[in-house]
Amino acid sequence: MKSLIVLLGPTGVGKTDLSLELADKLCSPIISADSRQIYKGIEIGTAAPTPEQLARVKHYFVHTLELDDYYSAAEYEADVMSLLAELFLDHDNIVLTGGSMMYIDAVTKGIDDIPTVDDETRNMLKRRLETEGLEPLLEELKLLDPEHYEIVDKKNYKRVVHALEICYMTGKTYTSFRTNTKKQRPFRIIKVGLRRERANLFERINGRVDQMMADGLLDEARSVYHLRELNSLNTVGYKEMFQVLSGEWELPMAVERLKKNTRVYAKKQMTWFNRDSDIIWLDADKMTTDEMLGRIIQDL
Repeated sequence: MKSLIVLLGPTGVGKTDLSLELADKLCSPIISADSRQIYKGIEIGTAAPTPEQLARVKHYFVHTLELDDYYSAAEYEADVMSLLAELFLDHDNIVLTGGSMMYIDAVTKGIDDIPTVDDETRNMLKRRLETEGLEPLLEELKLLDPEHYEIVDKKNYKRVVHALEICYMTGKTYTSFRTNTKKQRPFRIIKVGLRRERANLFERINGRVDQMMADGLLDEARSVYHLRELNSLNTVGYKEMFQVLSGEWELPMAVERLKKNTRVYAKKQMTWFNRDSDIIWLDADKMTTDEMLGRIIQDL
């Protein structure tokens, strides 16, 4: 039976190195489930695979989009499912790895068939957010879709705006499109999670930030500063560097904030993943790479 091995876990836990070893063992390409590594020009801040790693194993969904390209989890689901249909013709096992929770759920569970928002509606609500702020949009969502208003993260402007986009474009509530029905896939899915003791994970995250700074993260952020309003750059790493470039923060403060915000994001990832009882967890602090590979392969 064809199998998709999903290697997941929080940022900094060690997914990239293990995924390369696993792909080598299985003679498999790697499908990235990272919603930022998919963009070009931000390799340092997204900890994207190096040119050497990309040459070692064929990767998909890495450096494929321009920073101003619109891309959604629904589009990712459709693209990955189409790709898998092709790859499974030549491979029995495919490795998918990353830490973007929505991308992983899109492939393994499917997401609701919510319509793609047209440019006119998206631009209209973007202008309204910029000129009016979030509060009036929240009040409008409360009127148009009170059920979703009750559960939406009211501080997450992207989710508020997206719900309103659907209301405007379709004339229906966002809630009416949300069925949360898990889709059946024509292949087996094996989810493997990497985890570490919190102190060790945080130490790795802090060290990775220091390495990013040494590799030129500030210069990379400077090269895309003129595009800072794009959604693709509304992410940890660039937001802190943009504060430096705008003169709001000193660099040492920004680096410490970057470390803290990355640690907070890692905790959010683990909270999300811990809800999934299908994940087989491996302790990367206590197991060697060979032991982890053996544990994964025995389930195939």
